[in-house]
Amino acid sequence: MVTSKSAHPSALRALATSPLTRRQQLQSLNNGLSILSSQPCRYQYHTATFGTKTPSPDNVESSLSKTVFRFETGYALRPKRPSRPFPPPFVSIPSSSFSDPLTTHSKSQDRRPKVGGELIRGLTNGDDAILAADNFLGVNDGVGAWATKPQGHAALILHFWALECERRISCNSTPDTVEFLQRAYEETLNSTNYWLGTTTSATALLYSTSNTNNDNEENAKPLLYVTNIGDCQIIVIRPSDGKILFKSREQWHWFDCPYQLGTNSVDQPLSNAVLNTLELAEDDIVLAVSDGVIDNLWDHEVLANVLESIDKWDSGDIGGWEVERAAGSSSAGSMVFVARRLLHAALAVAQDPFAESPYMEKAIDEGLTIEGGKMDDISVVIGQCKRR
Repeated sequence: MVTSKSAHPSALRALATSPLTRRQQLQSLNNGLSILSSQPCRYQYHTATFGTKTPSPDNVESSLSKTVFRFETGYALRPKRPSRPFPPPFVSIPSSSFSDPLTTHSKSQDRRPKVGGELIRGLTNGDDAILAADNFLGVNDGVGAWATKPQGHAALILHFWALECERRISCNSTPDTVEFLQRAYEETLNSTNYWLGTTTSATALLYSTSNTNNDNEENAKPLLYVTNIGDCQIIVIRPSDGKILFKSREQWHWFDCPYQLGTNSVDQPLSNAVLNTLELAEDDIVLAVSDGVIDNLWDHEVLANVLESIDKWDSGDIGGWEVERAAGSSSAGSMVFVARRLLHAALAVAQDPFAESPYMEKAIDEGLTIEGGKMDDISVVIGQCKRR
């Protein structure tokens, strides 16, 4: 075992004999280091945000709204740097005309970003973008400081993917979500003209066997279509069994270089994206998370955190999280609670320069000397499968 000369002997003995986890052992050792006369530095993150659903028009007509199952959703976001506003032409230029209505409540004064007259679906979180809707979840991770580039945006691909789902899914069709992603990618190229930056993508579409197999609604079962390219992940948890049912597989060219869509990348949805279809049960939980979560928490930690949050919500033991409880006692409020607790768990590791993390473990496997968590945008989107 490698030891440090500056470690206190009692700390070393505890490290050698205690059945603690490696993360706890490292923390115990760090507490015994005489050279640490002050608290470790804390990285500066920007304010976290949370909610139930991402923006969408009020009057959207889609076959998805007629499916048997839906998601109760919640999300929690924490950016590493401020999210960049959408550039023109995706935002309206303020008018200086005296003939325009003065009230901001007029629909003609709607300044929310749009493409082709359509309100942009989803939200941005630093370089990330997310979707949380009744029938689909998604997380895109803009690679290489996407949000600092003058053109393009990770949220545009999610926006166009959502539009493809809304427009092309019929009551008795089988969704081709990889084709939807390809079309979304091409639409983003057409909308931005000159695209700088790349993005990964992970999406989950909730459907039903009544749509694909002509089952009656009483016998219908929920189907999940998971589409992934890169290192964001979709994780499916069954609380009744206390286990992870499914986790999408990360795609890498090499360490810290995931498959990605955009500038100078040869990756394409049709040739590189992976589609998985699985049957769900009611109350199953689907998570869409960026690498800000999976680089800082192992699978068993994600599972334990989610199950613990559900138990706390059900028992009313939510401590200082009263804001979610006040928002309603429904499962929608519980999903926000679960998302926020998972975000805070990932953030605690990301801010700790002495923590042991999955990212650190991968780096060591590559022969790199990296310690602690990984600072990144942290995006958590959660949906619980419910019957309408």
